[in-house]
Amino acid sequence: MTESSETPEVSESQIAVHWREEEYYPPPEKFVAQANANDPAILERFSEDNFPDCFTEYADLLTWDKPWDTVLDTSAAPFWKWFVGGKLNACYNCVDRHAAANPDKTAVIWVPELEDDETLHISYGDLLRQVNEFAALLRDFAGLKAGDRVTLHMPMMPEAVVTMLACARLGVIHSQVFGGFSGNACGTRIADSGSRVLITMDGYYRAGSMGDHKVKADEAVAEAKRQGQDVDKVLVWRRKPGEYQSPTPMVDGRDFFVDEVIGKYAGQDVAPVSLDATDSLFLMYTSGTTGRPKGAQHSIGGYLSYVAGTSKYYQDIHPDDVYWCLADIGWITGHSYIVYGPLALGTTTVIYEGVPNYPDGGRPWRVAEKLGVNIFHTSPTSIRMLRKVAPDEPFKYNYHFKTMTTVGEPIEPEVWRWYYNVVGKGQAAITDTWWQTETGGFLGSTLPGLQPMKPGSCGPGALGIFPVIYDEDGNEVPKGSNKAGNICIRNPWPGIMQTVWGQPERFLDVYYRKYNTDPDSKDWHDWPYFCGDGALQSDDGYFRILGRIDDVINVAGHRLGTKELESAALTVPEVAEAAAVPVIDDIRGRMVEMYVSLKPGFEPGPEMESKVVAAIETEIGKIARPKNVWIVPDMPKTRSGKIMRRVIASVSNFADVGDVTTLANPEIVDGIRQHVQRAKVAKGDMPRELTETELAEIQAFGNE
Repeated sequence: MTESSETPEVSESQIAVHWREEEYYPPPEKFVAQANANDPAILERFSEDNFPDCFTEYADLLTWDKPWDTVLDTSAAPFWKWFVGGKLNACYNCVDRHAAANPDKTAVIWVPELEDDETLHISYGDLLRQVNEFAALLRDFAGLKAGDRVTLHMPMMPEAVVTMLACARLGVIHSQVFGGFSGNACGTRIADSGSRVLITMDGYYRAGSMGDHKVKADEAVAEAKRQGQDVDKVLVWRRKPGEYQSPTPMVDGRDFFVDEVIGKYAGQDVAPVSLDATDSLFLMYTSGTTGRPKGAQHSIGGYLSYVAGTSKYYQDIHPDDVYWCLADIGWITGHSYIVYGPLALGTTTVIYEGVPNYPDGGRPWRVAEKLGVNIFHTSPTSIRMLRKVAPDEPFKYNYHFKTMTTVGEPIEPEVWRWYYNVVGKGQAAITDTWWQTETGGFLGSTLPGLQPMKPGSCGPGALGIFPVIYDEDGNEVPKGSNKAGNICIRNPWPGIMQTVWGQPERFLDVYYRKYNTDPDSKDWHDWPYFCGDGALQSDDGYFRILGRIDDVINVAGHRLGTKELESAALTVPEVAEAAAVPVIDDIRGRMVEMYVSLKPGFEPGPEMESKVVAAIETEIGKIARPKNVWIVPDMPKTRSGKIMRRVIASVSNFADVGDVTTLANPEIVDGIRQHVQRAKVAKGDMPRELTETELAEIQAFGNE
């Protein structure tokens, strides 16, 4: 709630956001002719009148050991249960059935970052063999069984896919941590999930250099132990079998090279465990407004059905396509739309080890040309970066995309047009998707074979998804009103998380209690899902997503909680207070800037700033490295002691700080502004005019 008696700011939902309506782009006729969804009847099939049975169309894409009895069980609302009574195995659906039908078909193409290294083509038959052998190792050597949790801290290697699928084969719940996160961040997730086995890799290439990844495993185990969780075994895949790439020594009796152990299980077959549709497939941790990450717990039957269906209809995946999602398996995009969705449909999925602009901005288009990629999927951050470093490079290569997806954050209209005209050569349909870790799959996008695209707008709700925008009082904000509000989803869907691992009350508090009026209701209509994003809706029903309305900063599509950032800064003994704010960045979308005040007796300086940066990189990872650290004598605060992040966010973005007279210490604001803005200009970080949307985000940041 807002401290209205002391602060003049208004909530996100009260801010009028003025933005120009963009032109429509019809889907290319050639694409429409072959699209999986080109019959308007599909819109009726997924209408609210046919909910929830419409989602059986997604479930029917899978092979079930036992059909379900109930499509949607709302008896424990809002802990929804999908396809109750059904039994299946995710690994079988992604590997076995395709290997049986076409064992020589390529399942995974792995592209190493170094162009001279060999590209690997792994067939469905080979993938089945590798998954079986590793599943046997997990079962017999690591002692894992259905329901156990195991943490993965792995880079973009085919072994990550093998590991995930081997876990799914056994019913072991995998928790993959983004490889760029620090050992401490991994250890926190190990402790929260109760994992006793960590699976990692010795090293991998990033921007042309081999990094020491194994050192993070030691840090993770130590941090997990500090939090009360022991790790019995660390299984280390080697980037190059037989060659150890890390200078960090192996720990005797705890650490084991997978390539030395797995030989005992060569040729073994492990029958896929038949599991309830409502059993859990994986945990995916995401940042929230408090320091402890939230373990989004996803089911087998509902999740796999949803990613298979959305992969088919929104990315238009056919079995004979070559599909490349330039994301990371350590994020939900990688789970849903590199591994489980594409493989459930029996297509060929491409995995790339490194950064997209190594050794230059033409690398993605060379890969696409060489491999015959016809579906491309990446983030606005990557698009902006490639547009900046090599704007004309795509024209040099003979590749042809039929669809291109963008994910992770809103994409600016001008960047969208470059993606469409230059990368897609005006011949590909763009799916500008909006969704979240918690949702499992797409919530909003144009259906590429039927609905026209509009730059800057994700489009309407996805099939079977019924969004609504509410103001703070629960009143619906009408479309075309040019008013922003809190976008919510009125109905459940199969991809929605089951709960927050080990924290059911937090699940209710964060996602459902805000707009629920009857906590005893079993009717799904009474439980709208609160997304935590601001949005507005135009007359045509298309949504424009404005970004987070909580204290989460979206850096290049990665959600970083301000409390996590601030807690990391406070591990520096000299730091008394810390505040994290977003700063608009033309390439990464948003970056973090840290404001810190020091304890008495300590002096500011570059060494102190470096300590804060090092602490954040240690606790979270390099992805969270702040653009700047500003050491200030005090923070602007309300009379109740709340740090006014809105004010310092405005300073960092050269925006008007607004009325600060009601602060407890308004006199410090001008000094902070002069210090920070002069330093930024001296670094060449010049002010630019913010869009209305960006200004609204900054003005709303930090409101409660």
